Amino acid sequence: MSAQRPARIKGFADILSPESAVFTLLETAARSVFARYGFQELRTPLLEYTELFARAIGDETDVVQKEMYSFTDSKGRSCSLRPEATAGVMRAYIDAGLNARESVSRLFTLGPMFRHERPQLGRMRQFHQINCECLGSSEPLTDAEMILMLLDFLCEIGLNGLALKLNSLGCAECRPRYRAALTDFLSGLKQGALCPDCARRAATNPLRILDCKVDTCRELTEGAPKFTNYQCSACAEHFDMTLRYLEAAGTVFELDSRLVRGLDYYCRTTFEVVSGDIGAQSAVAGGGRYDGLVKSLGGPDVPGVGFACGMERLALLMAAPQTEPPVFFIAVADNSALEQGFLLARRLRHAGCRGIVASGGMKGLLRQADKSGARYCLILGQDEAALNAVSLKNMDTGQQSLVPQVDVLSILLQQGFL
Repeated sequence: MSAQRPARIKGFADILSPESAVFTLLETAARSVFARYGFQELRTPLLEYTELFARAIGDETDVVQKEMYSFTDSKGRSCSLRPEATAGVMRAYIDAGLNARESVSRLFTLGPMFRHERPQLGRMRQFHQINCECLGSSEPLTDAEMILMLLDFLCEIGLNGLALKLNSLGCAECRPRYRAALTDFLSGLKQGALCPDCARRAATNPLRILDCKVDTCRELTEGAPKFTNYQCSACAEHFDMTLRYLEAAGTVFELDSRLVRGLDYYCRTTFEVVSGDIGAQSAVAGGGRYDGLVKSLGGPDVPGVGFACGMERLALLMAAPQTEPPVFFIAVADNSALEQGFLLARRLRHAGCRGIVASGGMKGLLRQADKSGARYCLILGQDEAALNAVSLKNMDTGQQSLVPQVDVLSILLQQGFL
């Protein structure tokens, strides 16, 4: 009886080529664009104490209540795989005392996040995000620059047909007024009209009802009060200046009163970039301001603004990049020539040449060489090894000639492959 093969966990995916090349392209573009804005990379742990996420994200959020992968360690402490990056960045910022070293910290992170939710297009239980956080500046100019940096990144990876949506969520002074007005509006709805999730949110987190994707809930809240009508003067001025900077940069956007984001720590400016090409879950990136978050975690009272991009969502909108085929395929047809083939491949690779070395039967090796897409097959059998030569076969033309091994590099140079 054969052994049962290990099963892959539901919602966790293997990322093979060519999809893995898309992820590499995303990471490379992110590092390039963010560096132009003065951002530096930070790597945080995948595992944190559960309390960090409960305090940062909010006890009543779906993420904390239903979606985190949590367990108790050997000392009885609750730990969780990170469901998002911002909380860990805040913890690292506080631990390192970055506020004492620099007035403004510009940080970005790349990597996997984990949420136990129904797997869907572009969102698995292990998914990957690109996050940017700017801590220390409360200026609306910073909000505008973060949004422009996000749009520059999306342009860098070749995405088109995207829409930028904006809203303001006010601050601790004006949000209670809006929450009260929204609660009054919701209390006037027919009992049991909202979906079960929204019925629960009405008492714990009523703003999240505006973000519900259930059609009946969206219809029922069509006439809900708009946050911008309840802003204090400081929040209104901040939002107006942010919009003015974006308009000055020629940025097209739309105001969306339903845009509340899913996490409790957001305030003032909030934004999303959406696509019409990936179904109902249309957001490919989003973020906003979170001025009280660092203080709520026991750190200094510094303002912050940031965004996150789902890499799987972005990958759905991108074509896989063309991978460069190998230049050479060394076909070692005799065991006595293995060392020569090994050393020849090493010399060519040190010179910057991409290639493969393999041994076996000649027919099989030629099939492998053809399948690899290599420009040249370097055949190395007993006769070639005795002469310290190779039979150099052009895979496009089929022409073949015997050349000394020491001349192979110069021939490839002349052909422009190095």
